[in-house]
Amino acid sequence: MTRLETALAGIRRWDERHTLRLNRALDYPSVHALFLAASRAGNGIAWYALMLAMLLADPRGAAGAVLHMAAVGLAGTLAYTLLKRGTHRPRPCEVHAHIRAGDVPLDRFSFPSGHTLHATAFTIVALAYQPGLAPLVVPFALLVAASRVVLGLHYPSDVLAGAAIGAAIAAASFAAL
Repeated sequence: MTRLETALAGIRRWDERHTLRLNRALDYPSVHALFLAASRAGNGIAWYALMLAMLLADPRGAAGAVLHMAAVGLAGTLAYTLLKRGTHRPRPCEVHAHIRAGDVPLDRFSFPSGHTLHATAFTIVALAYQPGLAPLVVPFALLVAASRVVLGLHYPSDVLAGAAIGAAIAAASFAAL
């Protein structure tokens, strides 16, 4: 086994161990409900509601931020769609009998986490324009990211990759402006 293969096997074992450990939270109905709600809100509804609230609070001032968030949202959708189609990584709940699905997945593949990608990108852009939103959006983004593993839909490495890609998209969007 090469060094790369050994390293990848170690990452797979780490991913499986942590996914299983976090997935056990589904044994508690209130915890399951919390992460399910966060995940479903992270499908987009919470971010669209935030953009609408920003526009209602400051129609002229928020327009640039909302357009910027929409642009990173589109870029994020393109990025994760291409990556998922290219990697074809199955979801943990489909591979491991001991990992339960806490929700119905929106698509077939696991890598990267699109929810986390978007949560990270939207949070970075929103905070660049409205830093006072941090106490609201940062905990929500973290909850969305954690929900993906707790619900058995992603491995931690999918979530970490989604966060890194979302941050890169946000950073590139500022560079482009």
